[in-house]
Amino acid sequence: MNQKELKSFLNEKVLQYNTLDFIESDPVQIPHLFSQKEDIEIAGFLSATIAWGNRKMIIKNAHRMMDLMGNSPYDFVMSHSEDDLERLESFVHRTFNGQDFASFIKGLQHIYKNHNGLEAVFAQHQEPNSMQKSISEFKKIFFEIEHQNRAQKHISDPMNGSAAKRINMYLRWMCRQDNKGVDLGIWKSISPSLLSCPLDVHSGNVARKLGLLTRKQNDGKALDELDLKLRELDPNDPVKYDFALFGLGVFEGF
Repeated sequence: MNQKELKSFLNEKVLQYNTLDFIESDPVQIPHLFSQKEDIEIAGFLSATIAWGNRKMIIKNAHRMMDLMGNSPYDFVMSHSEDDLERLESFVHRTFNGQDFASFIKGLQHIYKNHNGLEAVFAQHQEPNSMQKSISEFKKIFFEIEHQNRAQKHISDPMNGSAAKRINMYLRWMCRQDNKGVDLGIWKSISPSLLSCPLDVHSGNVARKLGLLTRKQNDGKALDELDLKLRELDPNDPVKYDFALFGLGVFEGF
C-alpha cells in the first residue's frame, strides 16, 4: 500500500472500531461510569494503571477498585482514613497489590491537594510534539510524598526508554474529543495532536506489518518512530489510529 491507500485503509478501521460497541470490552468503560470530572479522571487513571494482561480480568479488577472506594473515587481519595486504606489490602491484579493501591490513593490525594489535580500536572510540561516529558514529570510529582518503593514500577517513565503504554492510553481517554462516545475528552488544556499511540504487542505487530514501524522492541524509540508516521497521516489527531491498530490486532488477528 502507498501512503494514500494506507491512510484510507486505517481511516476506515478507525470508523469501524471507534464506536460505542468498543466500550463493553475495554477498560475505558470504567471512567464512563461517572459524571463528575474528578471521578472520571481518577477512575480512568487507576483503571489504566492495571491495564495489562487479560482484558476481562482488567475490567473485573477495575470494577473491584471502584467498589473498594465506595464507587466515589474522588471522595475516597480526598477523605479516606487509615482504616479505609486497610480495606484495600486484599486487592491484587497481577503484580499490583493492595499496598500499591494505598500508595496510589495517597499519591492522588497529594496531586489534588497540592498540585491542582491530574489535568494540571499533565498539562505543565507539554512539548511541541510530545507528552512524554509531561509523563516523566508527572511520575516525579506523584511520588514526591512518602510511598512504598515498589509502587514506582507501576508508572512508566518515557525518559528511561519506556513506551509508557498505559499512561498514553489514559491520556487518549482524557484528551481526545471526537464525539464518538469512546474517549471522554474532558481535558481541554492538552491538544490531541500531542498524544502518542499506546504501543503494545498488538498495535506494535500490526504497525510493523503495515510498514509503520521497523524497530523490533516496543520501547520509547519505537514509539517515537510510530508517532512520526501517525502524525504524517493525521497531525491533528494521530492517536485515533490506535483504534485501527488495536482493532486489527485483537479483533481481526491481522
